[in-house]
Amino acid sequence: LKRLQTDYIDLYQSHRDDPETPVDEVLGAYARLIEQGKVRAIGASNFTPERLAESLAASERLGLPRYESVQPLYNLYDRSTLEGPLAELCLKEGIGVIPYYGLAAGFLTGKYRSEADLGKSPRGGGIKKYLDERGLRILAALDQAAAQKQATPGQVAIAWQLQKPFVTAPIASATSLAQLDELVKAVDLDLDAATVAKLDAASA
Repeated sequence: LKRLQTDYIDLYQSHRDDPETPVDEVLGAYARLIEQGKVRAIGASNFTPERLAESLAASERLGLPRYESVQPLYNLYDRSTLEGPLAELCLKEGIGVIPYYGLAAGFLTGKYRSEADLGKSPRGGGIKKYLDERGLRILAALDQAAAQKQATPGQVAIAWQLQKPFVTAPIASATSLAQLDELVKAVDLDLDAATVAKLDAASA
């Protein structure tokens, strides 16, 4: 709190679950922080649906703080972590979903289209895994949608997430104000059902 120069943290998230630690022990520690006024709400990042459900049950049973948000990996390329049981649980329990890597480390902006592009930034080395047949198929679908909507591939990739009923707000990092200004415009980009279906199919 001293380093952040604040009296409290609005949302404190467990970054990774420790399966060896009982959920009531973790929630009990959060209860003390909330009672002390240091934390207002708690969230879970990188939790399995099973551990999240166990935590929610413990919160209700023991009167402990409840996870109000979940921060999973999710984007047009990385869909399996969230879609399915975790998304269904979050919808059922009214938990906010704020996925990270919304642009797959920049891949979904279209900046990296071959291995020759990997040297464009320090993060390029982590992009290679996306340069497969499926990844290129996703980029082609993004290009087509961007051309139709007079937008950028990155804006379309974020707008696609915003169309999902289980996503509250995607997280995408920007390294400049220009990038931030571009990405924010995704909020106003209206993707019709046919475009969303094409993107879903390309990334299936």
